[in-house]
Amino acid sequence: MELAQDILQTIWSYFQVGFYHVNTVQGLLIAAIVAYMMGGWRQLLPTTLLAVLVHAMLSVMLPVLSTGAAFKLPPLVELSYWKQLLALAAGYLIIISVFYIVKTVVLRRAVGGGQGHGHH
Repeated sequence: MELAQDILQTIWSYFQVGFYHVNTVQGLLIAAIVAYMMGGWRQLLPTTLLAVLVHAMLSVMLPVLSTGAAFKLPPLVELSYWKQLLALAAGYLIIISVFYIVKTVVLRRAVGGGQGHGHH
């Protein structure tokens, strides 16, 4: 039982850390764009992976483009980097899901509201 609690605590910590890392202007913009592009719940995992990829690329390229910093690859051989990406994926999974729910509710109301007022 203790092992199960440790595993759940580890998973929960990934979601917490990921949420806080995604809850930035960059992360929220990425999440909003990919949630808008989603056509259904089946696309959630591929969309989440796309968001993590875009986030990782921007993290490398923004310093190069904005301050002229030297281009360098992220630490691909370090386990901590992959754990960070896993946490980002967990955060994006939450935020993209929330944004997609908001999108579907808003679109449903827009379509439903438009049909009710169209015949005078």
